[in-house]
Amino acid sequence: MAQAAFKRFTSGSLLVGALLAAAIAPPSPINPGLRPALAQSTVDEATTIRVYDQVSPAVVAIETHSGSGSGSIVDASGLILTNAHVVGEERVVTVRLADGRSFEGDVVGYGQDRLDLAAVRLRGNPTGLPTVTIAPPNAVRVGQSAFAIGSPFGLQGTLTVGIVSRIDTERNVIQTDAAINPGNSGGPLLNSSGQLIGVNTSIFTTGNSGGNVGIGFAIPTDVVQTFLASVRAGTATASAPSSRTNREPAAIALGAVVQGQLDDTSNVLPDGSLYNPYEFEGQAGQTVTIDMSSQDVDSYLILLAPDREDFSVQDDDSGGSLNARISVQLPFTGSYLILANTVSEGESGSYQLRLNQSSGGQSTSSGGQSAPSSVGIRQQGNLGPGDRTLQDGSYFQEVTFQGRAGQQVVISLESPDFDTYLILVDDARNRIGENDDANANTTNSQIAVQLPHDGTYSVLVNSYQQGGQGRYLLTVE
Repeated sequence: MAQAAFKRFTSGSLLVGALLAAAIAPPSPINPGLRPALAQSTVDEATTIRVYDQVSPAVVAIETHSGSGSGSIVDASGLILTNAHVVGEERVVTVRLADGRSFEGDVVGYGQDRLDLAAVRLRGNPTGLPTVTIAPPNAVRVGQSAFAIGSPFGLQGTLTVGIVSRIDTERNVIQTDAAINPGNSGGPLLNSSGQLIGVNTSIFTTGNSGGNVGIGFAIPTDVVQTFLASVRAGTATASAPSSRTNREPAAIALGAVVQGQLDDTSNVLPDGSLYNPYEFEGQAGQTVTIDMSSQDVDSYLILLAPDREDFSVQDDDSGGSLNARISVQLPFTGSYLILANTVSEGESGSYQLRLNQSSGGQSTSSGGQSAPSSVGIRQQGNLGPGDRTLQDGSYFQEVTFQGRAGQQVVISLESPDFDTYLILVDDARNRIGENDDANANTTNSQIAVQLPHDGTYSVLVNSYQQGGQGRYLLTVE
């Protein structure tokens, strides 16, 4: 290990020894651990009760002829904030308040460019309305407690609690592991002060009958404030967006190549971008490579897993040019969801999607004879804002693989943009190895280690310095 890495490991409570002693230890009420999507919220019971008592009176249920959702009263005149897909094309909806009163409401504005926001104004000039306070823009942080209040499955006034798992700055959405089910859409995502930090929405990856897939999205307050300003000024879009479809995931097999089209029949993410969902069955330890290429759109890939909030992989341009690529070792056996998406809202056109199984770093079709390797990972990515952070503020991403006792592995991390740092932990979050510089003449990192036992291991792709960010290449052999 290079001297810089040794210093980081041994010197001071603020360096990596203390960082990892706290951050990689099993989650505790003081430290939620390195994986915030899996961590228990640090919020205490009194805070949860206070937030619910404070905000739930201002959260409403919205009913239409075709479904239901939630909303927030944002001013005492009776202006309701909700999702565009909740109200659909209906001009008048029924709004049920938490105190039992029911009103008709006029839909008075929609978000532009498929943005999933709408505003409803209550009829009858009701008085004594409670309101939700909106947090300032950019006040949300990864790892903070998150509270969702709404009417999932028609159960008005339901509270779920989690954390902010990720902030996607490129797409301007908040990701949370607080359960968001059908009926939660349009309701508030709140911080521990009871302020609205986002409007909950749904990604609809499992169709009309689907529930929470473990990952929910919320539209942040900078977008919300701009939309509300246009509503109050009378300049918001008055016509309903084209009907949003709820396309079920299409099955895709290993080795398959699919020709697809993003158009008005595709599903829509909260940022207004189109996507088509695909589903495949994967095995723990299996390495797969997903390629999306197009000459019409700037490709974006998202890989999720139903009911597993601890797994989410996204990529923009690792395939080169406008193409996206994800190469990842699957952490468990079960169903996986691929979203063939675009970087920006409004992009439409044709694309090609390819799903391959990889072995030893090379892609092979499902008809190949090679068994899935427990190593052979080659993953390109980008580290930076929106990723999780260690306690020193440095960004990190996590890649898992299955290992065997006595197995020799070599893990390498290269980057042209930042000083890399590698950390390897086992499934109990015990530190197995770490490295800063593979040698004195490089900022690339490498760990060569004999695995102590069978199980799941996690590689933390990290930057030596706080704020380090950019492109990287990770290999596990």
